[in-house]
Amino acid sequence: MRVLLVGAGGVGTAITRIAARRDFFDHLAVADYDLSRAEAAVAALGAAGGRFSAHRVDASDRAAVTALLAEQRCDVLLNATDPRFVMPLFEAALEGGAHYLDMAMSLSHPHAERPYELCGVKLGDAQFEQAGEWEKAGRLALVGMGVEPGLSDVFARYAADELFDEIEEIGVRDGANLTVEGYDFAPSFSIWTTIEECLNPPVVYEAGRGWYTTAPFSEPEVFDFPEGIGPVECVNVEHEEVLLVPRWVDARRVTFKYGLGQDFIDKLKTLHAIGLDRTDPVTVKAADGGSVQVSPRDVVAACLPDPAGLGDRMTGKTCAGTWVKGLKDGRPREVYLYHVVDNQWSMREYGSQAVVWQTAINPVIALELLATGAWTGTGVLGPEALPPGPFLDLLTAYDSPWGLREQ
Repeated sequence: MRVLLVGAGGVGTAITRIAARRDFFDHLAVADYDLSRAEAAVAALGAAGGRFSAHRVDASDRAAVTALLAEQRCDVLLNATDPRFVMPLFEAALEGGAHYLDMAMSLSHPHAERPYELCGVKLGDAQFEQAGEWEKAGRLALVGMGVEPGLSDVFARYAADELFDEIEEIGVRDGANLTVEGYDFAPSFSIWTTIEECLNPPVVYEAGRGWYTTAPFSEPEVFDFPEGIGPVECVNVEHEEVLLVPRWVDARRVTFKYGLGQDFIDKLKTLHAIGLDRTDPVTVKAADGGSVQVSPRDVVAACLPDPAGLGDRMTGKTCAGTWVKGLKDGRPREVYLYHVVDNQWSMREYGSQAVVWQTAINPVIALELLATGAWTGTGVLGPEALPPGPFLDLLTAYDSPWGLREQ
């Protein structure tokens, strides 16, 4: 297997560090708009970097990505960029005859008139519209294959196959007790993506009603997270699992709730109130008397520390998991399947902070399953469309076991 990894930020760099310890691939080409980032990711591997190479590519340039796929003879494209670049990379992979994996899906657009009741364009709609073309080409686009979405979807499929006869609700619940020394506000993941998913109308799925939306940060609940993290208030957030799980798993309700904390929510609301969450460029006067066009959200991202560089200042754990409620053998059952990463461990073992490392391990496992033939398919599929057992076994084999707690 030859892989083109596009994006050498925190998650992309963590992917290289995890993959370097595995032997299922022949070559991994690391590409980024900033060549120095790709070169740094490869150089950091030292003697283990012999199967890696660094390249420059603009992820928005479909033709350039297709050409790089051909030049490097890659049969898989792994997208580690932010969601703005999903569609050009997705389409470049199809044009280049490659399989495709991503960790976030094509962007949504709220309903023009009733954004907090009805869905407009949903996450992933643009990708699923092309499913027939992928099937015809005999290629697989495995979408949403990070930790959330990704591992959380694998948990949902495992619960349906092994733990329940009927499922009332599947609720992804994400929480952490991470702190960053020296910063009052330092998101542990891309602020661009965080703003996108937290300020868009959250989506809920209910059988008989389908997908609908609510107001941001709605339906707060306190969820008790395992391994010492403890109770965290979680709220509804737009996320891919709600759009993916119902396509392959029979559940009467599907939700996603994120443990953000009131201070974080208040700061996001302030960004929204003053328009700093906007992505459309605005005109700003330059020092030379001219003007430049900048996106307010890009300015926010530029003013905050790079999440990938916070690991040395970060302490605590992050937890991703899937809570499932239903019936087994006629009796009520409720479980939480989860994966916890301690930042001290991920920094010591891989030099990557916990949140980006936890995201990165899952596409690497998926690539290995595709390379060995344990996972196969064509078209546009989510993780829950494939057998969960091989994935969870390999997660443990990667020295990062998952857990199951009866509620």
